[in-house]
Amino acid sequence: MRPFLLLACGALALAAVTGASATATAGRASCGAGAGADANGYTYAGHQAAERGHGVRATITALRAPQVTAGHVAAWVGLGGPGQGPNGEDAWIQAGIASVPGVDPFMYAEVMRGGEPNLMIIEEGVAPGRSHSFAVLEMGSRPGFWRVWVDGQAVTEPIRLRGSSGRWSPIATTESWDGGEASCNSFGFRFERVSVSYGGGGSWRPFVSGHRFLDSGYRLRDLAAAPAEAGMYARTVSARSPLPYAFLASSS
Repeated sequence: MRPFLLLACGALALAAVTGASATATAGRASCGAGAGADANGYTYAGHQAAERGHGVRATITALRAPQVTAGHVAAWVGLGGPGQGPNGEDAWIQAGIASVPGVDPFMYAEVMRGGEPNLMIIEEGVAPGRSHSFAVLEMGSRPGFWRVWVDGQAVTEPIRLRGSSGRWSPIATTESWDGGEASCNSFGFRFERVSVSYGGGGSWRPFVSGHRFLDSGYRLRDLAAAPAEAGMYARTVSARSPLPYAFLASSS
């Protein structure tokens, strides 16, 4: 895993421009989450796939409005991480829903290619209870080039990540950062149709968890397990397609 370095400052700058607003009222004593934070104040509840892939997707729903007293909360799918790029550089690509104090939840994409992460705001004002599909997918015709898709539409140009093709295990997770304060953020997200692409361009199969991220004070609950026989799915999964893997991630 890795820090979500620029999300908070980027979103707060957005709020200053747009006037977006939200409320945050949760306290450490009320939700009890974050006790397992690492040295930088990050905590997680989610999964990493058992195998490497060429993409990951999920339908993500905020079950309630995240309550963020400091730092941020995010639910995302992505690949890569610290030291995963060429010559041990940090490299990743991810997309999902995030929230920071004073800003309504928003959809975002983030790319890291050494240096500093690049944060892209995709859409503001994401309402709790509304589901959105996110995919991070390597292009079939251009190995090592990736795009982010939201609700079936490409929202980025091709993004080159050197040495990435077939090397990374997909991740679907929630993330909270305490902002360096003794604070507690609360959240609840549902992940559905979680899938891994085993080829560029979208050869989707059910996500099979190989590792759980579950810090103290958080909960993970499976809703639908991957089929015993991981058959290949079509390039486009409709709303009526079976749920290959689904889970809930929440604070206490």
